[in-house]
Amino acid sequence: METKSLLNKIVLTCMLGLLGLGMILPFLWMISTSFKTPAEVFDYNRWIPTTLEWKHHIKVWSGKSSFLPYYLNSLKIAFISMAGATFLSALAAYGFSRIEFKGRDAMFLLYLSMMMIPPQVLFVPKFIMFDWMHIYNTHLALILPGLFTIFGVFMLRQFFMGIPKEITESAFIDGAGHGRIFLRLVLPLAKPALATLAILDFSWHWNDFENALVFLTDRKLYTVPLGLQNFVLEFNVDYNGMMAAATAGILPMLLVFLIGQRFIIQGLSGTAVKG
Repeated sequence: METKSLLNKIVLTCMLGLLGLGMILPFLWMISTSFKTPAEVFDYNRWIPTTLEWKHHIKVWSGKSSFLPYYLNSLKIAFISMAGATFLSALAAYGFSRIEFKGRDAMFLLYLSMMMIPPQVLFVPKFIMFDWMHIYNTHLALILPGLFTIFGVFMLRQFFMGIPKEITESAFIDGAGHGRIFLRLVLPLAKPALATLAILDFSWHWNDFENALVFLTDRKLYTVPLGLQNFVLEFNVDYNGMMAAATAGILPMLLVFLIGQRFIIQGLSGTAVKG
């Protein structure tokens, strides 16, 4: 039985390893292409460049095609939207999970049903509204809608529902109000869920192409996904520069994931000890 169990683990590990390798191959090709010469781009038998061409990465960060403004724009939009969406989602989730009021569950179901509406359907109404508010072609056109996420409210509400009511009820007996319970009791217990939502929300806004394409026309306001279009030239495509820019574009996401992963582990460990 032990030999069979060990064999199953080895087979499962090999299968997961192959799946993981298949998922990481496009990223390896992207990094490899960013260091190749233009003649080696479509040489699929050569994964390791003969010489490392650093000029493509230098071009991304310097000169007329510098990605630094796009980087700063994306960081501004993603971080503000992530912080606002995480806090507001937690606030709404606390109300839907801990505050009793008439029609609460029906209102939550109605709110949740809005997830079935495709975001593309809202482009025209949002365009009209943003133009009326005089925020079209500004970063506010991306930040304000990004402060609200239905999925975030749903996820955090489900997590808050798992926190025993006795904890908040004892806090009420001690004289604490909803504000103090939310900030000092519920949020510290929800570190894993908050970190997970923050990572997901940051990746959504960092990779958002459609909204930036529709609501931004000034090149100075472009984000990283829009900036990649600079490498699509009139008669050809600068694949080396595009792959170098894409490689630079995934670095903030990796950094946010590594930082968030640490908080997730801390939150899980703290919750397990308290349990």
